[in-house]
Amino acid sequence: MAGSISGTKEDKGNILDKSKRAAPFSLWILRLLLIFIGAGGLISGAMLFSSPDGAMIKLNTGILRGTPFDNFLIPGIILFLFIGIFPILVSYGLLRQPAWHRAEAINICKKYRWPWTAAWAAGVIILIWIIVETALLGYISFLQPVIAIWGIAIIALTLLPKIRQFYAVKK
Repeated sequence: MAGSISGTKEDKGNILDKSKRAAPFSLWILRLLLIFIGAGGLISGAMLFSSPDGAMIKLNTGILRGTPFDNFLIPGIILFLFIGIFPILVSYGLLRQPAWHRAEAINICKKYRWPWTAAWAAGVIILIWIIVETALLGYISFLQPVIAIWGIAIIALTLLPKIRQFYAVKK
């Protein structure tokens, strides 16, 4: 039965039997980090693409000089999708471990279920986003180093042995 969490043969080993193992505390921290960065990405991204001139968040398009963008529309959409929606979907995946076959099909690390790989990828995406933003715009906010540390924390948490074991594919 697709989407079940029973860990039966029908699941072909894709889903953990969550009744037998409690999630490590570090996993709850990882989920919260993803939810909070996702909420921030949704709100900030929506504000940027709703007001591409930056007026809604009191940014001037002048800071975009020297970048490929004339306004905040495209950065807002990217922020909304990759720093907003993606981490929230990943957090859901970490919690529920749904049998999303397409997500599993593009999972590049077959030793672990797709939510683990996606969580690691979310951390990398956040880190790349803030590095590119800082490279293009320079240091404009105390949030830039905070977000960089946030991305590093997400990556580090996914690499903890207890989290890796929790999402390891059982053969």
